[in-house]
Amino acid sequence: MTTATAAPSAITAGHLPRWAPWALLGGSLLVSVAIFATLNVGAPIADFNIVGALFVGMLIYITFIVVISSIAESRRHAIDRLMTALIATAFVIALLPLISVLWTVVINGIARFDMEFFSFSMRNIIGEGGGAVHAIWGTLIITGLAAVISIPIGLMTSIYLVEYGSGGRLAKAITFFVDVMTGIPSIVAGLFIYSVFALLLGPGVRMGIMGALALSVLMIPVVVRGTEEMLRIVPNELREASYALGVPKWLTIVKVVLPTSIAGIMTSIMLSIARVIGETAPLLLTAGFTHNMQLNAFEQQNGQMMTLPVYVYNQVMYPSASAPDASIERAWAAALTLLVIVMALNLLARLISRLFAPKTSGR
Repeated sequence: MTTATAAPSAITAGHLPRWAPWALLGGSLLVSVAIFATLNVGAPIADFNIVGALFVGMLIYITFIVVISSIAESRRHAIDRLMTALIATAFVIALLPLISVLWTVVINGIARFDMEFFSFSMRNIIGEGGGAVHAIWGTLIITGLAAVISIPIGLMTSIYLVEYGSGGRLAKAITFFVDVMTGIPSIVAGLFIYSVFALLLGPGVRMGIMGALALSVLMIPVVVRGTEEMLRIVPNELREASYALGVPKWLTIVKVVLPTSIAGIMTSIMLSIARVIGETAPLLLTAGFTHNMQLNAFEQQNGQMMTLPVYVYNQVMYPSASAPDASIERAWAAALTLLVIVMALNLLARLISRLFAPKTSGR
């Protein structure tokens, strides 16, 4: 008569189950967060040290995973677990500045993240209340116009450099000037556009289209360089196959090259938008600032447009004398709104790249 024996567990079999490292990581972070929360008792939640909690949590995780792996597995497995944990810790350390910024902005900005903030402007507001609807519309309009100007120019320039330039003198000159434009300070772009319009329309003029042109000067080189690299990694075999079927070059670019690299192109475009959407100095010179709603980017008389970066600058530098804390709260809420807009644009870019990417049939 045979007796049934229990199946050995993963630990007694000489290796940890797959869920064990994740469970140890979650438990270590919970322990660290609990420690730092205890130290922060009685203080505002904004003072919670999220960076220290994550760092200490990763140190606890490294200790736990190495000790448990040494007991349940072997020395070789423990060293492997240690190296994996160190790599994960390095990744978390690289993310700590981003996590700290997000935590600070969300905690401080959520207080005024309400309907009033998205429904009212700052017209006739001298204390508490008010909102940033005029700055939100100004940011969307100016950034949208800058994208409409920059994306076609940058895309066509990169197509010429990759598909037609072939290392010629003109292509080398364009590449050189694009590299120079990449390092131009944003204030210089604003001064350039302001000077041009001051010569054409007179000094002191400020309009939304001026801000869009200043931002486009900063966007174009980012679009060109990013799109150029994406077009270069498209395999030449795809182009040659299209040419062999008798497809003209321009149609090959439109139907083969661009769809193949659309995901990278959208990423480059989003990087350029993220590069300029938070600019303040060029917009102060070109678009100006106002407390009223202004939706016409081409109006000369009283044509100044408020944007979210300039709104944050004004609220911090010129707070309300009767309610300075309210001005700081509005500034944090505007910064949080700017982050949400950038996140939404990134999600939209991912959706567009997925819709227009070449379809592959999987089995």
